Amino acid sequence: MFQAVAKQLCVASTRSVSRRIFNNRHYCKKTQTKLRISEAISGAELGANVTVQGWVRSVRPQKANLFLNVNDGSSLQSLQVVASSELTDPLLTFGSAVEVTGILKKSPRHNQPFELEAEQIHVIGECNPVDFPFKIKERHGLEYIRQFPHLRCRTNVFSSLLRVRSEATSGIHSYFKQNGFVQIHTPVITSNDCEGAGELFQVEPSSADNEEGQNFFSVPAFLTVSGQLHLEVMSGAFSKVYTFGPTFRAENSQSRRHLAEFYMVEAEVSFTQSLEDLTKVMEDMFRSATEHVLAHCAEDVDLFHKHVTPGHRDTVDAILKRRFPTITYSEAIDILNRSSEKFAFPTDWGCDLQTEHEKYLVKHCGNTPVFVTDYPYDLKPFYARDNQDRPKHTAAAVDLLVPGVGELCGGSLREERLDLLRARLEEVGLEDTYSWYLDLRRFGSVSHGGFGLGFERYLQCILGVDNIKDVTPFPRFSHSCLL
Repeated sequence: MFQAVAKQLCVASTRSVSRRIFNNRHYCKKTQTKLRISEAISGAELGANVTVQGWVRSVRPQKANLFLNVNDGSSLQSLQVVASSELTDPLLTFGSAVEVTGILKKSPRHNQPFELEAEQIHVIGECNPVDFPFKIKERHGLEYIRQFPHLRCRTNVFSSLLRVRSEATSGIHSYFKQNGFVQIHTPVITSNDCEGAGELFQVEPSSADNEEGQNFFSVPAFLTVSGQLHLEVMSGAFSKVYTFGPTFRAENSQSRRHLAEFYMVEAEVSFTQSLEDLTKVMEDMFRSATEHVLAHCAEDVDLFHKHVTPGHRDTVDAILKRRFPTITYSEAIDILNRSSEKFAFPTDWGCDLQTEHEKYLVKHCGNTPVFVTDYPYDLKPFYARDNQDRPKHTAAAVDLLVPGVGELCGGSLREERLDLLRARLEEVGLEDTYSWYLDLRRFGSVSHGGFGLGFERYLQCILGVDNIKDVTPFPRFSHSCLL
């Protein structure tokens, strides 16, 4: 009996080992190599059996073969798939989502060095080409695709825009990191009105439990219009700080220049000596980010410069070759008044510069970015440093004007002198509201300054896009909040 039991145990043990060996072999089996389209068109895993996933950009069935162009958003260029006509499927249409497995080979065609010889094609997501708003052989304009914010990322032009936007973001972060700036996550909800313009979205819960007349935060709270004041807090402990995030303005405007939600790049620098400390950071950041985009998104930028805004590449190249000139506000007013141009808005000293003035000044200076400094004191917010240069009375403020857009950056030295700042806050009736801001000047205050750059306007500048709604994924503006 003992021998029978031992034999059974031995057989069971052998089976267990066999199962373990089988299972180990199963899990050690080499899995299919999955490639992004950008990797496949660069020849990664040449000669290997690979899988790609993406969306069909074109279908060409022939008698013996089937040709597909597949794109997954990783590059502007699609991968050509060559398959036997036996793999033809009526569901293989423009816009459908597919998974293709086959051998990556060198292509005999000059326009693409590599192609995928398909062994299997699986349609993952169907797309009815009749109902799909984008047609395979049509080049749709930016205005047309703007009607479909949920689908326009499927087009070549908008997928290129999104890749450029992603690389520009990376380039800006890289510049600040390489130059010793600390990134600060400033709040989206705030009790401050940094700009003082009153164009704020107030934040309150939608719940019916909220008592009428009772603020959720106990004080009125708003979506931020700028992270500047919070950066100023941090500049009391860090000599270089920046933030990059969404900002909101309740402007009742549907113009080509304005959005209700947009992204701002803002920086604050401590121990400044003059406006030149700020203009150097503005210019260096602009150049660094633009060179990064041109190096990492050449095909995508070329699509815009060739098909959307022909000739704009010359403007971008010219911008990068020259240092940005600087003129004062007074010099700008003199230039405008000596011009033969007929302006719709007045050009008297003390008037704010309008877009038409800004674009004229850019052209006057050689169609290159130009810094305008020392604006009238009364035009600037309470925190701008007083130049104490009466009778004109200007503030140490600066704007960067760029081709095709006008104002791209706005900044100033901050008023670090406690007595002058207190007097200014008393004048505008904000001394109690900004008592904490006065504390920053009472405890270890240093001279400092900062600026903000409108990210969407930056994209307009380098790509030549006329409408700001075409450089953001989901534009929000007056009477429009789709999705």
